[in-house]
Amino acid sequence: MPHALILLRRLALIALLLGLGTRLARAEMILVSNEKDNTITVLDAASLKVIKTVPVGARPRGIVLSNDGKKLYICTSDADHIEVLDLKTLTVTQTLPSNPDPELFALSPDGKTLYISNENDSMVSVLDIPASHIETEIPTGVEPEGMAVSPDGKTIVNTSETTSMAHFIDAATHKMVASVLVGSRPRFAAFNKDGSLVWVSSEVGGSVAVIDVASHKVLHTITFAIPGVPKEAIQAVGIALSADGRYAFIALGPANRVAVVDAKTYAVEKYLLVGQRVWHMAFSPDQKTLYTVNGISNDMSVIDVPDLKVTKSVPVGQLPWGVVVAP
Repeated sequence: MPHALILLRRLALIALLLGLGTRLARAEMILVSNEKDNTITVLDAASLKVIKTVPVGARPRGIVLSNDGKKLYICTSDADHIEVLDLKTLTVTQTLPSNPDPELFALSPDGKTLYISNENDSMVSVLDIPASHIETEIPTGVEPEGMAVSPDGKTIVNTSETTSMAHFIDAATHKMVASVLVGSRPRFAAFNKDGSLVWVSSEVGGSVAVIDVASHKVLHTITFAIPGVPKEAIQAVGIALSADGRYAFIALGPANRVAVVDAKTYAVEKYLLVGQRVWHMAFSPDQKTLYTVNGISNDMSVIDVPDLKVTKSVPVGQLPWGVVVAP
């Protein structure tokens, strides 16, 4: 084979590999819901540059990825439905029913069901995704918000803000089996990896309850104190539990801090200064980075998890509320 042809083929292969590497680096996306803009901000995770700003229905809040990572489900609260964003084309391709005022939701492990908190109607709607049909409605306490599903798919937890309770619901029967009193205005719930515990944040209470799933008993209540920050400004909202079971990261709202909690001892190890009114958070797939959305400063903070340091602030839309990372 002529030397020139061999050289050309090698150059073509190098170009192909470089192009593949670029595409792989760009594949990971960060998606942020902006409730005032009625948009989803899409960022490239490698460069932290905005790829696209996607218009969606009124007041997008809760967002969750489909199990295959190809779609984003969006609670458009004031539009009273769920929108489906195709992540290949970055366009809304479908609308699903939700009942009035969907705020947060959780996806079943099999990816076929969304459990939706309807804040104004004091109920949880069970959405059959393939059928695009509300299967049933489960009465809850007043102003339901937080939603979580256990890793085995058998237990649903909903938090009701005004009732100050975490409600445990049997996923098979859709019946409430227990209600656990927690701190004032619970906003979020998250199961640990093996499903034995559920963590529930309380905004006004400024605390997090760790509940044993088997006994429905509060095992520990975590409180926070930040020098120079008024107690009433410390409002626990979003929770992110590391997959290795080492840390729990707690977003503290207008305290503008993320608390780093030892998930075994429940001791607060550190407070990380982020943007204003930090709300929800999401890990990168490798768990080395944690992204927070900050509603008042309209930005996203980037946390280096191994070093427990905030490394960057990135502008997004107005009143960012939810964040997920698509691999």
